[in-house]
Amino acid sequence: MTAPVAVIGAGHMGGAMAGRLHRDGRAVLVYNRTRARAEKITGATVAGSAREAAAAAEVILVSLADDAAARAVYSGPDGLVAGLWAGAVVVETSTLAPGTVRELADLVRSRGATLLDAPVSGSVPLVERGELTFMIGGDRRAVEAVRPVLDVLGKRVFHLGAQGNGSIMKLAVNSALHGLNQALAEALVLAEKAGLDRSAAYEVFASSALAAPFVQYKRAAYERPDEAAPAFTLDLVDKDLALIADLAAQVGVPMRQLTANRAVVRAALEAGLGDADMSALAVLLRNDR
Repeated sequence: MTAPVAVIGAGHMGGAMAGRLHRDGRAVLVYNRTRARAEKITGATVAGSAREAAAAAEVILVSLADDAAARAVYSGPDGLVAGLWAGAVVVETSTLAPGTVRELADLVRSRGATLLDAPVSGSVPLVERGELTFMIGGDRRAVEAVRPVLDVLGKRVFHLGAQGNGSIMKLAVNSALHGLNQALAEALVLAEKAGLDRSAAYEVFASSALAAPFVQYKRAAYERPDEAAPAFTLDLVDKDLALIADLAAQVGVPMRQLTANRAVVRAALEAGLGDADMSALAVLLRNDR
């Protein structure tokens, strides 16, 4: 692939993906609705619109906050779809509703291009090390066509079948992840309130059966909440939980832990923690009387 890779969305994950691709020696073209954010990415060329970015690329990676942002970026005369040419592949890594992904795939298909429903599991440090996990729904031939790009960013690629299945899998993963986040916050504050040192308690968590990768890479945020920059905000957690609840309602699955998780996250938002990292649930619990 000699054309630049376009990256649309220069948030934490999109910016990290663009940086990783640049360090791998690839030409990268970035578009972000707030241009200044795209300009901070070392080595990337900044596009003036999503259409311009898509028109220059064979592979377009998309990483946006939510369904509304995705619809806005894909549509309109300066949107992503308007710039696509036949044969291009859009790798949609955002966490979106399965129905939204299928809707966007139809728009992309109308231009003779292909959309892969390809959300990821992992953090910014995992992007930087090329260790993301991709969960992909869509055409298998398109997956193989973009493997050279995926392999720069991730070490595991799961092809899960039909369009929308990647999003379904991502919501299932995030349901468990957000449950673990709440459980971790509660357990840490319990240990602290009962007299244990925060770092000592976290060391035990990180060395025990609880030691999932999430527990490892959230350590600094949990131990030093005043120093850690937000990696995944509680506003985005709330968005994820709403998508999971919608999917659960559609397929008729009762999810009692999800209900509890949503109540705690809503309390955090009401306490003004929406822009804080998801680990700030511990801050909420410390201050809860």
